[in-house]
Amino acid sequence: MDIQIISRDGAPEYAVLPWDQYQALLKAAGQQQPSSPPAPSAQAAPVQDLRPLADLRGLREAKGLAIEALARTVGISPSYLNLIESGERQPDAAIRRSLAWELGVAGWRDES
Repeated sequence: MDIQIISRDGAPEYAVLPWDQYQALLKAAGQQQPSSPPAPSAQAAPVQDLRPLADLRGLREAKGLAIEALARTVGISPSYLNLIESGERQPDAAIRRSLAWELGVAGWRDES
């Protein structure tokens, strides 16, 4: 078998092997075999629908928060938050979750 071992802190954590060898192991174990590898979109984490954040500036202002205060709470600079509010930058998932939490947007926990 062509297995690649991935270690963390000196201890084996993952084993990576070719798809056909994986299928053979499943068959030997009596497990149902997937017909093909999962599509890349199926492997990606589901994207949380935080469309209410599209009006980030309006949400922030409705809460009475200064841009500096919200940025500091979320852990980003006010200038970066301004870029996000203006649509010039798209925040990563962690920043989106933090913004949703601070602004009270429902569903913020759904993203993994």
